[in-house]
Amino acid sequence: MMEKADPSQKLYTRMRLWEYPDQYVIEPIDGSSGSCLAISRGDGSMNLIDDIPQCSSLRVPKIRTIFGVVGMLKLLAGSYLLVITERECFGSYLGHPIFKVSSLKVFPCDHSLNSSPAEQKKMETEFSGLLNVAERTPGLYFSYDVNITLSAQRLHDLGDESKLLPLWRQADPRFLWNNYMLEVLIDNKLDPYLLPVVQGSFQNFQAAIGKDIIDVTLIARRCTRRTGTRMWRRGSDSDGYVANFVESEQIMQLNGHVASFVQVRGSMPFLWDQIVDLTYKPKFEIVRPEEAPRVVERHFLDLRKKYGNVIAVDLVNKHGGEGRLSEKFSTAMQHVASDDVRYLHFDFHRICGHVHFERLSILYDQIEDFLIKNRYLLLNEKGEKIEGQLGVVRTNCIDCLDRTNVTQSMIGRKMLEYQLRRIGIFDAEENISTHPNFDESFKILWANHGDDISIQYSGTPALKGDFVRCGQRTIQGILKDGCNALVRYYLNNFCDGTKQDAIDLLQGHYIVSVSRDMTPSISKRRPRGCSSRYDLWHLLLFNYVGKHEFGYSCIREDQWPDFLQPASFAQTSVLILGSGWNI
Repeated sequence: MMEKADPSQKLYTRMRLWEYPDQYVIEPIDGSSGSCLAISRGDGSMNLIDDIPQCSSLRVPKIRTIFGVVGMLKLLAGSYLLVITERECFGSYLGHPIFKVSSLKVFPCDHSLNSSPAEQKKMETEFSGLLNVAERTPGLYFSYDVNITLSAQRLHDLGDESKLLPLWRQADPRFLWNNYMLEVLIDNKLDPYLLPVVQGSFQNFQAAIGKDIIDVTLIARRCTRRTGTRMWRRGSDSDGYVANFVESEQIMQLNGHVASFVQVRGSMPFLWDQIVDLTYKPKFEIVRPEEAPRVVERHFLDLRKKYGNVIAVDLVNKHGGEGRLSEKFSTAMQHVASDDVRYLHFDFHRICGHVHFERLSILYDQIEDFLIKNRYLLLNEKGEKIEGQLGVVRTNCIDCLDRTNVTQSMIGRKMLEYQLRRIGIFDAEENISTHPNFDESFKILWANHGDDISIQYSGTPALKGDFVRCGQRTIQGILKDGCNALVRYYLNNFCDGTKQDAIDLLQGHYIVSVSRDMTPSISKRRPRGCSSRYDLWHLLLFNYVGKHEFGYSCIREDQWPDFLQPASFAQTSVLILGSGWNI
């Protein structure tokens, strides 16, 4: 179905990393005849060399096998090389192997620190410590042969010229997790080393329907525009990019046919947040409410360009704090609603409660006409396009995790049944639940999908997962949800701040630099190259606390409170709000 990239642009699949005292050398060992990549351990500069340097008999270099170069990060004084040291084959995407990153390792190129001022060394240590968090990033996937940032429909619709480009050139930057980290390699024209990596989920199963074998794959692609952890990234930014935006693609392959159906989830697309304050459920706060119509318009304009028609399914409560957010969303949608964009509110908790999730059939009846009209991708045995998906369901709750996953799994089930009837495998009355093994595998597929997305955003598996996994609520599932809710509280308040800082560093949302007076600072990097510069502490406090103007440009260092330490910038707001210190 999908052609591979031009062989001359083929990615190296296995390399040897030589650790010399003054440089790292990466040598392709997969049969390729390409040059080796030498990286200075002093300043991170790169160049291609033809031969491995001679080894000193006194200092034999360390050697290890690696499976991909993720990229380079520049901090205050040093640069840091990120490579994949272990991988696991996780299945295939349209016939091409997909790998999961089992181990990611950071190699410092920071010898220049030896001549740096003491304050700069201290700051470098704090920032580089965040990279230890990066090494534990979950849910990273890649392929050497096919562009997994694109859905099957977008891959099929690629022009012949685009198919010959290196994979990183084909990639959708929204889902390219190492987009920022690849910039240095791109500048050095190192295409065979430029490995696109996606964060999300990859699940797959095969089942028998009579004598036919069906292959079902479910892929999640997390957007990097407003990525982060649950309480530290809510709502939208002013450009319409929302927190926890995930594209979920369900692919069915059977008897040569390929069918694909795409859904998306994402936070409510206006400016709102939940400032972590040690309470179990911090209050929702709508920021600059007058901007909501403009931000919503930007968000849905972008969705229309990428997916076609949109129906926004809002699952939050109609009362309390959630109700205020839902009301703002509904009001703002009045400015963008049209034949192409619809808004539908479905009070999940009021209608389904905590156990009656079968009542989602009420929601399905309300969106069935949209699903039938906007279809799905269907390719015949010759790879010819029979149907195309013309629109997308956008689902949200507060976290876009638990209620959202239950709802998306229901929609995915209905669409797969449509596809199987379309190709003549199911008759009019047949459905997935009439095939017990198929049904069980499908439930597990979506439950694991939801757990992966939830772990990356909240730190725990999804709540309500027992219904997705078993088809009913259970006492054990409810008790497990209670435990996971408590774990989420702990992580939100005491761990996710540091994790958020690490994510922002990796994604280039904060760029570390040194000003003329050798003062460490950070730039807040916005998508598409537009940026604004802030003082280090002013930026971090303003960004996370959200309400205060504070920076050491107006307060001397010896006046800083003791708790204002740079080791965990995002947690500063927790400490401030918990301390009673008036800023």
